[in-house]
Amino acid sequence: MTATDLHRTIQRTILAVWRIEQPRLITSLARMLRDVPLAEELTQDALVAALEHWPATGVPEKPGAWLMATAKRRALDHLRRMRMLARKHQIVAWDMEQEQQAMPDLDTPLDDDIGDELLRLIFTACHPLLSRDARAALALRMICGLTTDEIARAFLQSDATIAQRIVRAKRMLSESGLAYETPCGKELSQRLASVLEVVYLIFNEGYTAARGEDLLRPQLCHEALRLGRVLTLIAPHEPEAHGLLALMELNASRTAARTDQAGEPILLLEQNRALWDQFQIRRGMQALGRARELRGADGFYALQAAIIACHAEASRAEDTDWLRISGLYGQLAVLVRSPVIELNRAVAVGMADGPEAGLAIADRLVHDPALKTYHLLGSVRGDLLYKLGRYEEARVALEAAARLAGNRREQDLLKRRAAKAAVAALSS
Repeated sequence: MTATDLHRTIQRTILAVWRIEQPRLITSLARMLRDVPLAEELTQDALVAALEHWPATGVPEKPGAWLMATAKRRALDHLRRMRMLARKHQIVAWDMEQEQQAMPDLDTPLDDDIGDELLRLIFTACHPLLSRDARAALALRMICGLTTDEIARAFLQSDATIAQRIVRAKRMLSESGLAYETPCGKELSQRLASVLEVVYLIFNEGYTAARGEDLLRPQLCHEALRLGRVLTLIAPHEPEAHGLLALMELNASRTAARTDQAGEPILLLEQNRALWDQFQIRRGMQALGRARELRGADGFYALQAAIIACHAEASRAEDTDWLRISGLYGQLAVLVRSPVIELNRAVAVGMADGPEAGLAIADRLVHDPALKTYHLLGSVRGDLLYKLGRYEEARVALEAAARLAGNRREQDLLKRRAAKAAVAALSS
């Protein structure tokens, strides 16, 4: 291995560790400093330090602990430079100094109460003073470590738009003096919808990563599920909290069947349903039942959970009740006007009423500006065109989708499907 190859390998390792450790770093510093944007800035400083030092010294035995110690030292330096302008800073600095003295080496365990702190961080980022879109974008940036480009893809927005939202949100948090807290009562209810959305987006990024070499980011799925379960305890009478938990549990139940041993994705209708986690399916159905008991069957998350429940209840792919799924997507489309929901409805209609009916819906979305760079539009159209025997058009659609996909596993799958369509076109 050349020196250049070694340097690149270390850089990839640093970024992989960073994705895992960033939420822990931000939540720990935010708890100490009571300043979320400052905490995020200092964790970025720790990343820069790793990029500077690790290529020369090697990756530490416990890289997460190294990053934590470095971030806390940067926080102390910051407070000392500010010369303790406020009494709060004096108290915080003293507490941090005591903690630093109690940390003789980098083997000291990291904070183990990350869960509660992470939820508090999400509630802080979801303050009503921030716009709805800014709340979610800021939380995804800090908690998931997503790049501006990845967040833009999740919201079907431009990079510049998302970058501006994040900058404005950070400025608002810094200048407003908002409390770093998990609110109660009415304030909790005001923020809950945004918190649910953030948890939902965290789960989605873990379920199908926007970028990278792997289809899944399991740690994000696990964290979103844990947060969802906590939220149903914090807000037990909120049907959408139970609806979201049901949606995540039911989706996560398919994890073992979604990729093969090489990590390549397996399409839903081709999955081995014996690998679906029946215990997790039962938990999801219980959560969905609770949402319905609370008269939330028509909620955004409960409707999606009901769709996934149709798949979970079918022991074979051919037993799937596509007519019901199509109807549920119709309800969802009325509730939320979204081109992505309409695209999913096209898939269901294609299965229930035939590919021509599904393609008619998908074709209406071709010129929607929100889907201009959305690879799944080409994927769905390619599949429907293939089923109609329009193989050359299917190849073109699938190849275009592959060029737009950011995740390598999805790219490879789309390329294989395009090659299959090309062979069928030559044979027809």
